[in-house]
This record gives sequence, structure tokens and C-alpha cells, in this order.
Amino acid sequence: MRRLFCFALVVSSLFAESVGERWWKHVQFLADDKLEGRNTGSEGHRQAAAYVAAEFERLGLQAAGTQGYLQPVPFATRQIDEANSKLEIVRDGKAVAVELGKQAYFSLRTDPAPAVRAPMVFVGYGLRVPEQNHDDLKGVNLKGKIAVMLAGAPKAWPGPLAAHVQSSDVRWEPLRKRGAIGLITLSRVQTVPWPRASAARLQASMTAVADEAGQQVSIVFNPEHAEMLFAGSGHTVKELFDLAAAEQPLPKFPLVGELAATVAVKRGELSSPNVAAKLEGTHPKRKQEYVVVSAHLDHLGKTTSFAGDGIFNGALDNASGIAAMLEVARQLKAGKPLERSVLFVAVTGEEKGLQGSRFFARNPTVPARQLVANCNMDMFMPLHALRYLTMLGIDESTLGDTAREVAGEFALPVLPDPIPEQRRFIRSDQYSFIRAGIPSLAFKFGYQKGSPEEKLQSEWLKTRYHAVSDDLAQPVDIPAAGRFTEYLAALVARTANLPQRPAWKSDSFFKRFAK
Repeated sequence: MRRLFCFALVVSSLFAESVGERWWKHVQFLADDKLEGRNTGSEGHRQAAAYVAAEFERLGLQAAGTQGYLQPVPFATRQIDEANSKLEIVRDGKAVAVELGKQAYFSLRTDPAPAVRAPMVFVGYGLRVPEQNHDDLKGVNLKGKIAVMLAGAPKAWPGPLAAHVQSSDVRWEPLRKRGAIGLITLSRVQTVPWPRASAARLQASMTAVADEAGQQVSIVFNPEHAEMLFAGSGHTVKELFDLAAAEQPLPKFPLVGELAATVAVKRGELSSPNVAAKLEGTHPKRKQEYVVVSAHLDHLGKTTSFAGDGIFNGALDNASGIAAMLEVARQLKAGKPLERSVLFVAVTGEEKGLQGSRFFARNPTVPARQLVANCNMDMFMPLHALRYLTMLGIDESTLGDTAREVAGEFALPVLPDPIPEQRRFIRSDQYSFIRAGIPSLAFKFGYQKGSPEEKLQSEWLKTRYHAVSDDLAQPVDIPAAGRFTEYLAALVARTANLPQRPAWKSDSFFKRFAK
């Protein structure tokens, strides 16, 4: 019996490796220099979309786009003309210049006014969250003013809720209602080093779905230079950061002087497709319902701002997720027929603010009420052996219960999100489906605190996330990625065959979005 067991392990290992190799071939094509980083609307992205559509067709999946496998997404584009833009702080009639790029930069996620001059008010986290009895805006006069705030939320709040209320449109709405006309954001914790984050300002911002009306200016300030904002206020950046780190209440107070901004923008339009295919279910009724498997196809493109070739290949972010989606599609197509249908969607514009998935969630290629669940892969981090899983959103719906059950069958313990402060729950495309009322999960390789795996992932985020080094030369655990796709295929199949569609838990904050 022991020999039989060992033989089964060997066969399983060999199968996982072959699955991994298929996965890696997709990554190799999508992260090749020839695609120049797959920027939304670029020729490289077009080639990537054509590749995914061809793979769907080769697998025998039905087209589910508005134009065959493609769903065109229209974008409005904005690119900063920094040479003709400027930012100043005016006090006592004297203007202090703010160096764009080094000290601050304009965010063009929303369309700015050409010129703004207004007083500033520090508003703590800038959050109004009745569910946590928290209101940073109570008693604060924001009419015609610019809100200055810390990114983040109190650590004691549930991670998914804290992430949701920090979403740009959710955060902006109560500020807008109070009369604010703009934002300045400071981050105590830098997920991406300032030079890399600032360099991205020169790329075009793109909007397919806009929800932040009335925002005349949005600025990200370098925390190392933010003291200039608080001069004369009686407060310092260090004081505010220390209070936030100690979980103490943050003061609210007016800043001295006014912010003066001139923003020159080059505007345009382009189209970039989502790619969608479906695997038809077999149950007379449930085949009309769809489990959505998603991943984003775009990345950051190419820039001359960095040394080397300047190509942001996006191997793990997110050629890895698209490759996993394709491999899951292959396994499900080759397996037993499913009762529900499965919809595979490679979305565009994720790096532009989840734009492609937001567009798809609002304009699905099948009836919206028939979307029952979403499993999303974005940078799932196959840097080491797959020993644990982390699933963002696992406690919010019965989809999470199913995911945990299948993980148990794969001998994969499920660990909580180790870095909730990074708001990963809202920074990937599953959030677009959640906002449309659809129970959703995002998946990561898990790790124990203090482990070598934690060190590997932390170092990757510091050195390769949104960097040109996220390429095909980096170390990747290919068999582990293959095993992950087997787990995901099993979860999708289980969800497709359950008698009841997934449902939000009664105590989930996100139940309010259910339709």
C-alpha cells in the first residue's frame, strides 16, 4: 500500500509539473519584450488580447464578447503636460514652489480643472464610516477647500471594510458632499518606493467608468517633503504619522496658506478590449448562471524613465494570472461537464484603476443577474512552494466556505491576509464584481509570519512590483503555479455544481450590494 501511495505522489508531481509548464509557456508569451509591457490600448496589448482569444478558440470555448471574443472598452485618456504645469503653496503673498515629480505629482485618475487656488484643511483619514462610528468630517468646514489626508484607516477595523472605504470614489463622496473641491494624499506606508510611483505619473491615465465628479485637483505628496504643507499649523508630519502608528485619534485643523495649481493636460480617446469566452453548463436551469474566472491582461507598458530596456514586462503582474485562467479553462474543458456555465474574462485597464472590470461588471456580455460568483487571479505570487493559501474576501460569502473546503481537500491551510493595510481587497478586479453584488475571491500564495516565504514576497514587492525586473528572468516556482491552477479548477467546478448559488453572509458589509 505504501508503494502505491508513493507511486501516486510521483504521478501527481509529474502531472503538476506538466500543468506548470503549460502555465509557464503562456507567461513566456505574454511577458515577452515584444509585447512591450501590454499597456492598455497599445499594440502589445492588442497582440496579447489576440493570443488569449486564439487560446479560447483552440480550447473550444464559445465567444462571449460583443464582437466575437472581444468586448471593446472606450477610454478617455489624460496625460500630464508637466512643462506647462506647476504647483505652489502661497502664504502671506509669497509662493513656495513644489517640485513636481520629486515632492509631489498630480493624479489624473479624474479630469482636473486647468487652475485651482484654494485653502487646505487636514482631515485625518478623510473617512466617514457610520458602521465604525467614525466621522473625520464632523464639524469640518470643507466648502471650496482642498482636503489633506493620510492614506489608510484604523488597524482595528475589519480588513475588507477598511479597504472598501478607502476606495477613491467611496472616500471622495462624503468629502464632495461637504464641499471639498480637491485632495492631497500622504502615505505613511509606501507600498511602491517614491521614485517608481512618481515615474508612473508621466504615463497616460485612462477612464472608462468615472465616479468622482466635482474633484478639481488630486495630488499625491511625497511624505519626505510634506512638512512644507504644515508650516505654521502647529503640527508636523512626524506627529501625525506617530499618532496613526499608535492608533490614536488624528486631529483636524486648517493649514496656513493656499494651494495654487496649474494643470496642463493632453486629452484623447482610445479603445482596448476585454476578452471573454464561456464554457456552457449542462443543467437545464443552472446553465443560465455563470461563475466568472477573471484576470487582468494589461500592465504598465514601456517608459524611458528607467534604466535598461524600460519595459514593464509584468510577468507576475499579471501574465501569471492570465496564464492561470487559461490553464483552468483547459482543465475544465477536458473534465466532466459542469452544471453551471463558466465565463472566462481577461480584462483590460486594471492598472488604470480597475477600469476594464468595472466596465464589464456594469455591461456584462451575459445578463447581469446570471453572474453568481467571481474568482480572480492577480499576482498570486508563485515565488515558492504552495503550502498555504490566502484568499481575500473569504469570510464574506459562502463562496469562501466552498474555497476553504476545497483547500482542505488539497491539504492547503488557509491563512488570513497578512498585510491588510495594503488594501489588496480593493486593488484587484474582484472588487468590481463585489461592487456589482457578486460574491468574489482573490487568491494569493500564503505564508507564515517570519518565514522565508514572507521574506521572499516582501522583497519582491520592494524590488520587482511595478518595476522592469518583473520579467521572465526572475525565479518562479513553476510546479507550484501548476498546483495552484489545479486547486482553482477544482474550486470553480465545485461552485458550478453546487445546488445553491453563492450568497453573502448575513453579517457581511458587502451584502448591501446584492441585487
